[in-house]
Amino acid sequence: MKIDIQSLKKVFGDKTAVDIQQFQINHGDILGLVGNNGAGKTTLFRLMLDLLKAEEGRVLFTPSASIADNDETNVINPASSENWKPLTGAYIDDSFLIDFLTPEEYIDFIAKANGVKRIDWKHIDDPESPMAPFLAFTHGEIFGQKKLIRDFSAGNKQKVGIIAAMFTKPELLILDEPFNFLDPSGQNILKKLLLSYHASSQATILISSHNLQHTVEISSRVALMETGRIIEDINNRDGNAGKALEEYFMV
Repeated sequence: MKIDIQSLKKVFGDKTAVDIQQFQINHGDILGLVGNNGAGKTTLFRLMLDLLKAEEGRVLFTPSASIADNDETNVINPASSENWKPLTGAYIDDSFLIDFLTPEEYIDFIAKANGVKRIDWKHIDDPESPMAPFLAFTHGEIFGQKKLIRDFSAGNKQKVGIIAAMFTKPELLILDEPFNFLDPSGQNILKKLLLSYHASSQATILISSHNLQHTVEISSRVALMETGRIIEDINNRDGNAGKALEEYFMV
């Protein structure tokens, strides 16, 4: 998925939350979005997912099939079409969850909504199961517990949301602060999951995070946001972003 942001502006009262004139995210990028609180990271993701309406501008998605065919006629505007939804997985916060369901029921719901075959929950350790790649991530604490999502810890709720965003194999994956509530083991497993998924799918992955180390370790590009603007776009394929971020945040 390629993403083009054009003259995008979102205002809350007298505060401009996002003001991006032109920014392109290439197909297959792993983009780390960093910035202090209030920089506009989550607002930008919500605009991309049509969860907020912009005052000005637009976001355009070009699916990978159209890129391969050099066919620009299939560019999607999420504000006016829903064709992007089956191609996209996202988790912003626990408002994405249906917390009166069990994790199995919630993931079955996501599967049905995306036209994906229902999970065989009795055989999720089968290597062919869509859940098999996530078992180490769950630590045996999520599936088969007969608990509603609302009764899980914040970290395990986050794992449910991340798994639900990834298991359909989207070509665009958007995760807001995915490391936030995870313990060190969960954070490291998630990094491996994301890198493995990217290697196998060449999906476009967007992650916002306050954890600079994790962001630098997995991102091919790092975009630095400040007061709604992207003030620096750093090529990180050689791990060059770390020094620039340390200088900006005075770490």
